[in-house]
Amino acid sequence: MRLFGRRFLATLAAVAAVAGAAHAQSVLKVALHSDLKIIDPIWTTALISTHHGYLVYDTLFALDEKLEIKPQMVDKWETSADKLTWTFTLRDGLEFHDGAPVTAADCVASLKRYGARDSMGQKLMANVAELSAPDARTIKMVMKEPYGLVLQTLAKPGANVPFMMPARVAATDPNTQITDATGSGPFIFKKDEWKAGEKTVYLRNAKYKPRAEPASGLAGGKVAKVDRIEWLVLPDTQTSVNALLNGEIDLIETVPSDLLPLLAKSKDIETKVVNASGRQYAIRFNVLHKPFDNPKIRLAALYALNQKEILEANVGNATFFKECKSLFPCGSPLENTKGWEGLIGGDAAKAKELLAAAGYDGTPVVLLHQTDTAGHNNLATVAKPALEKAGFKVDLQAMDWQTLVARRVKKDGLAAGGWSAFFTSWASVDILDPVAMAFLNASCEKAPFGWPCDPELEKLRDAYSKETDPAKQKAIAEAVQLRVLDYPTHAPLGQFTAPTALRKNVTGLLSSPSFAMWNIEKK
Repeated sequence: MRLFGRRFLATLAAVAAVAGAAHAQSVLKVALHSDLKIIDPIWTTALISTHHGYLVYDTLFALDEKLEIKPQMVDKWETSADKLTWTFTLRDGLEFHDGAPVTAADCVASLKRYGARDSMGQKLMANVAELSAPDARTIKMVMKEPYGLVLQTLAKPGANVPFMMPARVAATDPNTQITDATGSGPFIFKKDEWKAGEKTVYLRNAKYKPRAEPASGLAGGKVAKVDRIEWLVLPDTQTSVNALLNGEIDLIETVPSDLLPLLAKSKDIETKVVNASGRQYAIRFNVLHKPFDNPKIRLAALYALNQKEILEANVGNATFFKECKSLFPCGSPLENTKGWEGLIGGDAAKAKELLAAAGYDGTPVVLLHQTDTAGHNNLATVAKPALEKAGFKVDLQAMDWQTLVARRVKKDGLAAGGWSAFFTSWASVDILDPVAMAFLNASCEKAPFGWPCDPELEKLRDAYSKETDPAKQKAIAEAVQLRVLDYPTHAPLGQFTAPTALRKNVTGLLSSPSFAMWNIEKK
């Protein structure tokens, strides 16, 4: 009887221990700016896919909160005296989620796939004579000539990010989406629990070996402090705010400024701007089809649009936005408004004049309108009347952001489901120079969706990539900005920051240009 009693008590204790462990599991529930439908952060530049990438994958280098380049997967590196050969040594303890060690061969394959898709990566790879893995921990990169943006490319913080994948995954054609999200990052993607439109789940990677340095921006020790992260897709921002106030979720990535007073009334909620350098709104043109195959008609659109109206409608609170008629972010070293003074100010008369001179024949502008992304859902609705006032015919087509992301890669004509223009935004740190700015890539078929094709722009981008004198770089960037007036690829529509809201029992949210969810602790 005593023996039975001991066994019974031991069983109860074991059950209690398991139950206690399950109960103690920390779960972070967040509402992000968009649903996740594409898990390949190299195939798409969608920000939500980049957020996914940072949880699942790791990078060779990264930017800290001061935007300084720091090693991440790399332990040490050196450059030859002639500045042609770069040698990178991986740090110990790197392991993929399937238990396989991360090798230099995996990194070489990943860089090659990244370099086929990303605008900055394309310029880097065009200057690489040899990229190899002499041994399991060593990456060797030999340049054709000295290249000034090697580390800047490897530490690129936003889409596309050079994430390291297993070689077997990186072998996927760059134009085909991967379906295997095996990475070596601090969290593991639970594909079996992923329900597009409802929920995305990540589990803490217990085998991840973080760097010893404190977490800073996207660099340093990526310590996963919660066991499980759930991205929940909620119907609208008001629903998200109510869920946050009720304690049903822990964090909202982006809160419209008109809802901030509601959150300010709660003693349990705080708000902060995570990406202090902010983002830039932009309109992107499709140059393959009428009417925007004509650069003069694209220029007319730039006169017709009104940057201030767009900022007021989508951001609202002037605390969080700034007018800026510079391709490169205002406040950055390459800020320059030369030639753009009269543009994006709502000059309908000038736009009409240009349309008439260009022979605009009334072909409708198929304008893609995202309806579900806070701070972006009034971009197209404000642009439509401004373009119509100038004489454009506009076909506004509404859809959620992920549908737009899938559609914008299609080159079909307008009658077959194609498009003329759409609106988006870029992190300021992703568009600091002509090489990093993806929308300036004018390499025809290799260019991102919109597919601009302009040898003059490409010559200027090449020249910038090989120049090391800051004064000469600035002169090249100015030439780029002026060239875009002759061959518009896109247009800047102002800068903004977006407040994040979180419950006060959630701490450790890092300041960074992309959303970092390691280091977050839920008490």
